[in-house]
Formats: sequence, C-alpha cells, structure tokens
Amino acid sequence: MRLGRRSFLAWLVMSAAARGQTTTTGYDWQGVSRVVAIGDLHGDKDALIAVLRMASLIDSGDRWTGGTTHVVQMGDVPARGPQTRQALDLLMRLEQEALAAGGRIHALIGNHEAGIMRGDLRNVLPAEFEEFRTADSEKRAQAGRPPGWVEHREAFAPTGTYGSWIRRNNAIVKINDTLFVHGGISPKYATTRPSTINDGIRAELALPLDSPAPLAEEIASPLRYRGLAEDEDKAPDSHVDRVLAAQGVRRIVIGHTVTRTAILPRYNARVVNVDIGLSRFYGRPPACLVLEGSSAYVWHRQTKIQFPAPGSADATVYLRAVAAADAS
Repeated sequence: MRLGRRSFLAWLVMSAAARGQTTTTGYDWQGVSRVVAIGDLHGDKDALIAVLRMASLIDSGDRWTGGTTHVVQMGDVPARGPQTRQALDLLMRLEQEALAAGGRIHALIGNHEAGIMRGDLRNVLPAEFEEFRTADSEKRAQAGRPPGWVEHREAFAPTGTYGSWIRRNNAIVKINDTLFVHGGISPKYATTRPSTINDGIRAELALPLDSPAPLAEEIASPLRYRGLAEDEDKAPDSHVDRVLAAQGVRRIVIGHTVTRTAILPRYNARVVNVDIGLSRFYGRPPACLVLEGSSAYVWHRQTKIQFPAPGSADATVYLRAVAAADAS
C-alpha cells in the first residue's frame, strides 16, 4: 500500500514516538541520540559507502547497521560524477532499511537536485546519462542528445523514479538543537518556517520548466545561499544570531560550498560546513560530522576528532588534528 503524504507523516510520528523520538512536522525531530551529517556526493557512490562504513552505519554488504541513527545527507547527490544513479538507489534502499530499524535517512534537496529537475544539465556528465541507457536508448535518442538522455529526463521528472523521491524529501530539517540545510539561511528567509520552505520548494519542482521558482533558484534560496560559508560577502554575526534565535537551534549545518580541507567550524562553531569535497571530482577524503548526545566529533580519514562546541572561539586544536590525520 502506498501512503499519501499526510498518512506518511502520521505514520512517521507514531513510529518515532515508539522509539523515544518525537516529530510533529516531518522536519523537526527531537530525542535523537545520534546524528551523522554527510556532505555533497556529486555522483560518487563509492565515497558514500566509504563514509557510511567509517561511521559504522552499514556492513560489508552495504546493509544498514546504524540502528536508530539519523543520517543527514546534505544534498547534491547528482552531477559531476559517474555514479549518480547508483548513489540514489543506495540512499533509497537504505532509507527503508533505516526506517525498519528506527533510524532515518534525511536526503536533503540540494541545488543540483532542483537544477536537474528544472532542466539545468550543465554539470551532468556523459557518464551519468550512460547510467540510464537501455537497449531502446538508440531508438529513443533525440537529435544532439546522447543515449540515455531521454531516460534520465524521465527519471528526474516530477513523477519519475528519482524526481518523485526528491519531491518527497525536505530542504531543511531540524534535529535536536541543530538545523540542517544545503546552502544556508539568508536574511530573506531568516525567520521563515522550515515547513514553508520545504512545501514551497516541493511545489516549485512540480511546475513547468519555464515557471519561476525563486525558492529553488534565486541566490538567496536556502539551496544556493553562500553567505554562511564564504568570507567574501560574509554574513554578519548578527544574522547568525537572528537565524539561530528564530529557528530555535544552537547550530546550523550546511553543505554546498566546498571547503577542500576539512569539515569547518564557522562563526565560533555555530555554523558547520560539512562539504569537504569527498567525491572523486574534488578528491578529498571521506569525512562526516557526528552529533552524539551533547558531544560532537568528526570522522576524517578513519580518525575520530573532537569537534568544537557551538560558541567555541578557538578551533586550533581541531584543525591541527585534521592536519595530522591528513599527514599520517
């Protein structure tokens, strides 16, 4: 039986309550004992598997072993890599296995999920279209398009296999005292309820391709905003204060803007950028952020490193430990 969205949320509430977790919205979860945040994948299933195994979330057969852990994959699964379809299939399977064990996979909507659904294929590699190639692709191919292009577009359509799954996901989730969003929260959306943003982006992804989609596409969008991650045009501390207060959290976790070094604390660790660039496109090592009870740590090259708490002004010890792990 296939549940409608309202029935699915009701089931989610009952299932979570039975395990000491609570949610009333489908995006706000409390009482979660362990949360693992994984950055942008960009078509690299192998990198995803490496991180999941490092965090003891799957076994050697890639089956869920994470129990009640909540995994937040920060978006941008597709584009720039040859294993987009494989990575999506793995996440979709693990989502069901995690649910059965009392855990969750939160696959956030990133700007590349939205972009591909909206017809922006600039960063889609020929190998990604090849993943969708079938025995009939040559017959169905459009002039100037590679085999598999038609099947790729069908799969990412609003009612397609991956498009419909993406549209069921959130762009923002709140777990315990932390907000997770792909790009960031700009001043325009500082006080906007996550439910408004999630519902708005889902609705935009069902619109005709020539329709405006500001929540998904404008620079200030939660999927595209970089003011919390870049020093150029950096948002002031007062903006971070406003977002944290409005959303009722102590920390914001973001992806989207590649650090190329490590999972980085910003704004005295009240903002955390987990997009280390772990895909083969960027070439950085597997890494993830783990929030467990009141503590936070990072797995970086199989090394467990304590992460600064929100409000910590000095990240020197953490960064030295990351450098040591890179050198070993």
